[in-house]
Amino acid sequence: MQIRIIAVGKIKERFLQEGIAEFEKRLRPYAKLQIVELADEKRQASATPSIEAAAIEKEGDRICTAIPDRSFVVGLDVKGLSWSSEDLAGAFREWELSGKSMIVFVIGGDLGLSPAVLSRCDLCLSLSKMTFTHPMARFLLLEQIYRAFRILRGEPYHK
Repeated sequence: MQIRIIAVGKIKERFLQEGIAEFEKRLRPYAKLQIVELADEKRQASATPSIEAAAIEKEGDRICTAIPDRSFVVGLDVKGLSWSSEDLAGAFREWELSGKSMIVFVIGGDLGLSPAVLSRCDLCLSLSKMTFTHPMARFLLLEQIYRAFRILRGEPYHK
């Protein structure tokens, strides 16, 4: 299975870079993983709603361009479904059995996902009702993907 994570913004925190690198390494036996990091739109903190709307649209255009044709797209969104780790593992099993060989997870910028990206998503998930930074979301997503594969294989990790 191929997994692509499309994420807006760079990881600046060293501890998150190291954690992400660790889960990338752990996932190698289970799936071919690619992380595509896209630039975020620079704007002032006090940007007007129209400037924010333009920024999210530009980020959305970049995201849509990075989504391969015929891939199954999972957007991370605060309004998405709340799944357990077991639910995610079951979804990976179903995706694999139904021939979905490319799964794309999308993490938007601080403004979220554009309407164009949301309309391209086959599924929207929420990592939690709590708020996390987008770099933390990337780390948490990788950990949950790794946990899902361990659950599927009946390997010790999930407790």
